[in-house]
Order: sequence, then C-alpha cells, then structure tokens
Amino acid sequence: MIGQVLRGRWRTLVVLAVLGALVGAGSSVILSPGYRTTSSVLLQGPREADELLTQAEVATSSVVLDRAAAVLGDGQTGADLRDKVATSVAQGNVITIETTGDTAEQTQRLADQVAQEFVKYSTQIIAGSADAAVQLAQERRETLRQQVAQTNQRISELSAKVNDGKTTVESVQLRTELQGLRSSIESAMSTLNAADTASGLGNMVVLGSAELPSSAAAPTLPQLALGGAALFFLIGLFGHLFTARVDRRLRDEEEIAAALGGPVLATFDVVDERPAGTSLRAKILRDDRPWNIPRVDVFADEIDTVVQYRRLVSRLPHRRLLVLAAADDHAGQRAAERIAGFADRWCDVVTVSPVRPVIQDTEAEGVLVVSSLGSRSAWELVGIAEACADAGLSVAGTVLTRPVRPTRGRSAAATPTDHEALAGTP
Repeated sequence: MIGQVLRGRWRTLVVLAVLGALVGAGSSVILSPGYRTTSSVLLQGPREADELLTQAEVATSSVVLDRAAAVLGDGQTGADLRDKVATSVAQGNVITIETTGDTAEQTQRLADQVAQEFVKYSTQIIAGSADAAVQLAQERRETLRQQVAQTNQRISELSAKVNDGKTTVESVQLRTELQGLRSSIESAMSTLNAADTASGLGNMVVLGSAELPSSAAAPTLPQLALGGAALFFLIGLFGHLFTARVDRRLRDEEEIAAALGGPVLATFDVVDERPAGTSLRAKILRDDRPWNIPRVDVFADEIDTVVQYRRLVSRLPHRRLLVLAAADDHAGQRAAERIAGFADRWCDVVTVSPVRPVIQDTEAEGVLVVSSLGSRSAWELVGIAEACADAGLSVAGTVLTRPVRPTRGRSAAATPTDHEALAGTP
C-alpha cells in the first residue's frame, strides 16, 4: 500500500516535503544556536557542592555579563548575553562556561571574556569580604606556629630524659606526657594546614583559551530543513494510509450485495477516466483521483470488452429495467450507458444523488444498480435500496465496476467504439 501511495501521490508528497523544508529552514532562526564553545575555570582548594553551584550562578550574574559586554564593545548588553551564556559544574572543582554566537570568532571571544570577568569579580568578592579577617587569620597562624615550636622543644627535652635507659615511675610518666605532646602537635599542624588552605580559597585559574569552533552547533539550518522535509513527507504518507484505513466505503462484493438487497451479476474492470481537474492545485498535484486504484499490465482496450457486456445483458431478466448509477460515480455511469446500449430499448439510465437518492415514478419493473467498488459506504447503498423500495421497484441485481489503470498503452492502435461493436452485433 505504501508503494501505491508513492506512485499515486508522489507529487503531493514532494510538495509536502518542500513545505517542510521551508518550515524547518524558517525555524532555524529560533532553534539553531549558531556556533558554540566552552571555557573552564578551576577553583583551587577543597570546595563544597553548594559553593560550586553558587560560583556557577555568579558566572552568569548581571555584573559579570555587563562587564564582558562592555569589554567586547559589539553593541550588546549584559541582558543580550544572558541567553548566550550558560554554566555548569564539572568534576574536579571546574566551572564550565558555555557560550553561543553567530560567528566562531565572536563565540570564542565571548567565552574567554566571560571567564576572565568571572574570575575577577569572584576574587573581588572574596577579597572584599575577607579584608576584616585577614589580620586575625595571620595572628592565629602565628600563634599556632609558636605553639608548634614550643611543643617541639618540650618533646626534645622529654626525649632526652626518657632515653637514659632507666625504667622508673618518672620515666613512665614522661613517656605518657610525650605521647600527649605528640597528639597536641599533630592537632596544631592540622589546624595550621587548614588555615593555610583557607587563605587560598579565593584562587581561581582559567584553564586556557576557549576552543575556536570549526562548524556551527546542531541543529543547523540544513539539518532543520532536512528534518522538516522528512517529517512532512512522513506525515503525508501516513496520513494517506490512515485515511485509507478508516475509509468506510465497501469493497467486498458480498457486503455490497447485502446492503443493496440484490445479487452481484457481474464485476468489470474499467479504465479510470475521470475528467481532468479544473483547479490549479488539481492540475499540478493530480490529487483529484483516488491513489489506491490498482494498476494492471495490459493495454487499455484489453480491459473493457464487448463480450462481457453481451453476456451480462443475456443474463438480465427480459423486462423493463432502470439502470441506476450515482451522480458522482463516473465509471458507474459509463458502464450503465453501455449496458443500456447493448440492451436496446428496454433499459433506461438514471442517476441519483448518493446523499439523498430519489427515483421518479416510472413504468420500469425493476432496478439494476451499477456501482464502482470502493465508491459507496454501506449507508449510502442502503439509502439507494430504500429509494428503490419507495418507488415500488425491486433491485434485480448489481453490476460492479473495478476502476484500474493500465500500465501500458498503444501509441497507434485503433480500438473499436461502442457503435462499431453494436453494429457488428448479430
């Protein structure tokens, strides 16, 4: 069925694909980020997770972006840069600054400048808040160093007394005191190291210049255009398949016979020859004809033969009949006219509306319904049968036509017309 859609609606699918490509290309103005690069800033010393997240927010603060915009001097403000700068926390106390821009050089300069302004601003914050405590921290570190020196001196004195080789109560006490002093000096050293580390918390380093992007970041304009074309093409393809799936028009002979209340007398293959569309869309796309008409590998004049109609007429009851076809069923109307022509004067052709069928009073004794497969729903066929009953006519039978499209054609081959065929009829 997919192959039938591709053959019968390839023009429509191509137009949808082109439309999707235009929509995708237009959406690139909003969806395409342009060029993208990253810059990394290392925060030295041990850091808590919350502190790293805070620093990441500082990197995108209005102060940092305003300073970066002022240095770049390309007419943009910090508010303009807000949508072009994003930060994240990576492993190893690294703040990643990701920037986007219209050109590769502009994107690289923006990433480098934001990283530099972030380091400057963050250092200023730490320095400003620590000015009052710098002297106190220095005094504390000096006190700790003196304590360590005194403890080391005391350890040396105790070690000299303990190592004289005599085991006495005094020597045991000295060893105990020596062990306590060792614990005390270890604690002092840990405190001193922590103080030294805390003094370096404000150190930040930019890990090199941002990489110059070699190509635009995805999704690019060609990618969006290709994606839009593929999306619209698939929507059109599956839309046709879904429409065919939910189509309620009958294609089974037994169901059609049950709906009309008359047996199927014959089923003919006829060439689909609908009038050409009058609108510009129909002329270009040719979507005014069903796409699911089967194709047969024969010549057109080999499909609709005179012999089939003769045999049908010979099986009809010898009484006056109405040959009825729907007003919008072109193949059915042509078949009805040919049946009436072969049956001579005792058959009249009438057309009715498939929505509100009405049959005028007539001297006919029955109705021969001619319909194309897949052209009528069950309710429409039931409506035609009820219209026949209202007119006091019974359905003598049903003739079905199966529209087909021949895959071959004769360029210079004369085919007999209906009048020539009738003239040769004995």
